[in-house]
Order: sequence, then C-alpha cells, then structure tokens
Amino acid sequence: MFSFFFSSQFSPSLRIIDNFSDYISFNVCNREKDTKLHTQVLDNMVLESSLSLSVAIVASDVSIKNNVATSIAHIHTFNKLLTKTIHHVVHITSTEVELFAIRCGINQSSSLNNVSKIIVVTNAIHAVKKIFNPLVHPYQLQLAAILSDLHWFFTNHENNSIEFWECPSHLKWRLHNEVDRETKTFNLLPLLLCKNSWEFSKKSECGDIVNIWKIQASDLKGNQFLNLLDDNNNTIKLSYVKGGPWLKISYWQIQT
Repeated sequence: MFSFFFSSQFSPSLRIIDNFSDYISFNVCNREKDTKLHTQVLDNMVLESSLSLSVAIVASDVSIKNNVATSIAHIHTFNKLLTKTIHHVVHITSTEVELFAIRCGINQSSSLNNVSKIIVVTNAIHAVKKIFNPLVHPYQLQLAAILSDLHWFFTNHENNSIEFWECPSHLKWRLHNEVDRETKTFNLLPLLLCKNSWEFSKKSECGDIVNIWKIQASDLKGNQFLNLLDDNNNTIKLSYVKGGPWLKISYWQIQT
C-alpha cells in the first residue's frame, strides 16, 4: 500500500515508536474490573509524582457545543497547578481536537526546566494510540507536531520519558474531572455577530440583501423603471437557498 509521509517524523527510520519505545508507556483502564481500583491507582501515581519537581502531569479534555470546540489542558508540577491552556476552534472533529489538547500539554510540559517525565491523563486513549500509528493520515498535522516535540524531548536527555494514563470521565477523578467540568461550563463570548460561523455570516448577509430588496420593491421610484409585480399583482420577492458550504442567492424572474 502506497503512503505519503508529510513529515520526516513518519519516515520508517525516524518513527518515535521504533526508536524510543522504552521511553513510552500506556496505562489503560480495565473496564472489566472495579473502576474504583483504577481511581486508587491514579491517586497513587499523583502522590508519587508530587514528590518530584521533575514530573509534569497533564490533564486534558475537550467539549464541543454548536460546532465550537473547547480544549483545556492543566499542567501540574510538585502538586500545584502550574499552567492552564484554553483554545477554541470551529468545525473540527472530536479526535482532532483531542489530539490538539494533548499536543498543547506535551508542548508546554517538554519546555519546562528540569522536567524529565511527562504524564498525560486523558479520557481519549483512542486518540493517543493514533499518535504512534504512521498510517493515520487525516490527523498528520497534529501528529507531526506531537512527534516532533517528543523527539526533541527524548533526545534532549536519555532518561526522559512519557506516560499516558486513561481516565474515563465517569470516574470523576479529581484532576481530570476539574478539566472536564471547565470544558463543559466555559461560555465562549463570540467576538463577531456571525457567531463565529462563516456560514451564518453569509446567511445574515443574504438576509440583509433581501431586506434591501423589499425596501426597493416598495419604493414608488423603483416601480417607474422596473416591473416588481407578478401576474397576480403581488410584489416579487427575493429568496436565497443553501447550496454546499455557501449560501447562494436565487432571484425570481423579473420582467423588464
């Protein structure tokens, strides 16, 4: 099967999973066992990590409302919330925004001084697995950025490592639950009247054109050079129809 590598990070000779497999570990929640046990494991992990300044814990989550995705990542070191990143984007898949949130957390953590271990806690372990799958092309933009950060992090010091911990939302584990709550309660105030949607903006623009048309149609001066009445002596109206990603103007036939 032919594949095209958009980044050198996907080249077989440079793949992270092949060259740095000992630096990466996964901790998946076993849903067949008591989930409380996994919560205790997460608590123990934080307790051990909180004793070291060289460990950064990233808790990330996303929420999508009205086509607007909110991604939030909290970075903890030495049992304290160090940084918080919040991003918004429109018209994006849930997997892509999950990868973006993880990307932000890794990027911020890897740039911290003295951090040798990054622990990523997420409820999207399915998205994490795509990071190390070279055949997943739709997300290569995000994957290439993540792999580039990891490559730099691993080559910067031979003892650096990263761990991925799955934390399902229903566990309501404290660090992840805080991020999950913020993504769901964060209210984005639109900067534009178009509600951050280009499509809605075009609809609004078309609506303005229709209103102007109605004003002109009712103007006696307009009737002197243009016939704005149909066969039933009703005022001809302008309408628009949605087509593809755009809103197309559709004019009624006008007799001149």
